[in-house]
Amino acid sequence: MLEHTRPAAGADGSCLSIGFDIGGTNLRGGVVDENGTVLETRTVPTSQDARALEDDIVRVVEDLGAKYSISGVGLAIAAFLDPGCENVRFAPHLPWRDSPVRQILSDRLGVRVRLEHDANSAAWGEWRYGAGRGAKDWVFFAVGTGIGATLMTEDKIYRGAFGTAPEFGHLVVVPGGRECSCGKRGCLERYASGTALPDTFAELKPYYETSLPGAPTGEQIAQRAREGDALGQAVMNDFGLWLGQGLSIVADVLDPELIVLGGGVSKDADLFLDISRQAMSREIVGAGYRPLARVAVAELGSAAGMIGVADLARENR
Repeated sequence: MLEHTRPAAGADGSCLSIGFDIGGTNLRGGVVDENGTVLETRTVPTSQDARALEDDIVRVVEDLGAKYSISGVGLAIAAFLDPGCENVRFAPHLPWRDSPVRQILSDRLGVRVRLEHDANSAAWGEWRYGAGRGAKDWVFFAVGTGIGATLMTEDKIYRGAFGTAPEFGHLVVVPGGRECSCGKRGCLERYASGTALPDTFAELKPYYETSLPGAPTGEQIAQRAREGDALGQAVMNDFGLWLGQGLSIVADVLDPELIVLGGGVSKDADLFLDISRQAMSREIVGAGYRPLARVAVAELGSAAGMIGVADLARENR
């Protein structure tokens, strides 16, 4: 699906790369220039067959490459990668399992290919072109269906010894609490994510009169909160308190200068961000006697992962 078109930039195309945001439903690939501008995109359904998925990626690159001269290709993937970002170990909504995806696609495309976790890709985009510009030690929180996170120090993404850091969404904040898809109970993302909102709604509903339907989505809850519905507002307040609790833990452990909130839920940050900031300021160690991390909202929206991984592919970092 063609979304928007601009003339190709650069005679040799050295400043152009293609970034893919590969989700469980759709994969979207876009040509991105060195200023972080998305020039043109294609979107196709995500296949659940590994070979077919790779074929689709190749077709999108060939389609866009017929119009633009491309120097590299990056893939932002919600997956566990090895520390060198060569192999997809496991992706819950994609067909790759212990697969050398970078080498497979590099051989087929004949250009440099970069794999990166989707949250890391979005964080890199925000660091280069958005809310993270100029930060040295900072954290990115991608708050959507769950919570993805990235830690950057200086100009490096911190991965941990085995490539899976940091899983802030699976910090246990309520021992024995809500069951999480990771196998634990009481994880932060079960109280402060898009999928947590309906659960909180169900728990609080007996105490409020509301015009909300019996099983609303997170988006419906946020919209009704914006319109003044008391239960909707209570749910968003609860969300903000839990998120602030999580941010206070991150601040205690890492002491970042900046925390950027991205992901789908961040578009409604005006409903909870002040509550989260206040909760973080109360809960951190040494409250009132230490500097607080600045908490900001991401600027690049849903294109952050595509922009970030395209830049990583171009820079070969």
